[in-house]
Amino acid sequence: MASQAPRSASSRTAPARPNTAFRQLRGRLSPGEFAAAVRRSAREIGERVSCDARYVGRVESGEIRCPNYAYERVFRHMFPGLTLPDMGFAPRETVRGRGARTGAATPLATDHRDTRIQNSEESDVLRRAFITGGPAAALGLAGLCPTGPDDLAGAATVPGPRTAPGTQAGAAEATAVEEAVRKIRLLDDRHGADGLYQRAVQPLRAAYELLDAGIQRRSVYDRLHAGAGELAISVGWLAHDSGRLDDARSHYAEALSTARVCGDAALEAHAFCNTAFLARDAGRPREAVRAAQAAQQAAKRLGSPRLRSLLALREAGGWAGLGDRTGCEQTLVRAERLFATGPGERDPEWMSFYGEAELAGLTAQCWSALGEKGRAAEHARRAVALQDPHFTRNIALFTAELAGNLAAGGLAEESATAALRVLTLLTQVRSARIRAILNGTARVLGPYRDHGPVADFLERYATTPVGRARA
Repeated sequence: MASQAPRSASSRTAPARPNTAFRQLRGRLSPGEFAAAVRRSAREIGERVSCDARYVGRVESGEIRCPNYAYERVFRHMFPGLTLPDMGFAPRETVRGRGARTGAATPLATDHRDTRIQNSEESDVLRRAFITGGPAAALGLAGLCPTGPDDLAGAATVPGPRTAPGTQAGAAEATAVEEAVRKIRLLDDRHGADGLYQRAVQPLRAAYELLDAGIQRRSVYDRLHAGAGELAISVGWLAHDSGRLDDARSHYAEALSTARVCGDAALEAHAFCNTAFLARDAGRPREAVRAAQAAQQAAKRLGSPRLRSLLALREAGGWAGLGDRTGCEQTLVRAERLFATGPGERDPEWMSFYGEAELAGLTAQCWSALGEKGRAAEHARRAVALQDPHFTRNIALFTAELAGNLAAGGLAEESATAALRVLTLLTQVRSARIRAILNGTARVLGPYRDHGPVADFLERYATTPVGRARA
């Protein structure tokens, strides 16, 4: 094994070879026209890519040796029957081996950056068609896809893994687990967690049953363990956002255990990241600091400043909860410095939500916890203004936090205006966290009910499920 590392490293530093096969697939279209075709194809299957002429150029020059999973699905949709090597790409296992997750190797030429959605109005019908077919059906993903807001709270029966007794899991099952993670994240971004958590538990159980069924190859072993761990984190997040904090803690612990078993530093960093977030929300700020520091230790070998920036923000949230202003400010400065280095090839796929808006929103939460409501409102406004339209849940969250900070600062009418926007967003999003923030804002605004916008908000609030539940 020791002799393989130098060969692998040298292969990654070799000059890029132009991808002539992909250039032929582009045909007579210009790079810009082909990029538009890629985006259209992505929307047809409910995928999220932001392809442009520069990306096409990077592929054709050989800079991108293998696309990320989102682009792979789009390209397979555009060119049915062609494999990645047929399109001129290197096999995934040669550029995304175990070293890609442990950080043992140099940065890989696999593209992970273009994961933001290009069009926030992607077709729900087409997304449902994608989920209900192919390997994803093996984990019961059809039950995860809502047909509308009213369906989010419904129950769903999801089957277990489709492996016969005595057989081993293979690449198709690993792909199914990876697709489960992506679809859960996509639906959570758009709709919030409340209607998804119970549906997502069964695919998680099925994923761990696949691990017990046996694994054919080491590459599949790595993918399946990483996928099951990421799925545990995703399901844990759904529990967290829907107010089931004990369940969330259990799922995160399961993910951390999986990471330790297979020596996966990337998964370990992610599990500790979410554990820190949960500890902060559960009123355990010292645990939040410790978990965030453990995540940063695991992330040292991963080569992603953006990841370390997010983890520093998790630590800052813990310091803020402890009332340690100095510790919080120092950690916020570190988070902003790391963020300023920009995105990188080795940023984890799950971090697609982490941009300027999230940085501003998490900073606002820190200042709010320190009692600096005006400063918190300033950052919350920026978070709302910068948020990608795809992340509907986050828009609702940051707007709710803005309303809360404005109310605490005595700006009742401006707070009520923001709170009204949250009520509108809650027709699309279901999140116990957001409802709890809005309930607190309504209580603070009660004495100001004679003010026009406040009266409008409180009247409308009282007629919503959120207000009726509080009453």
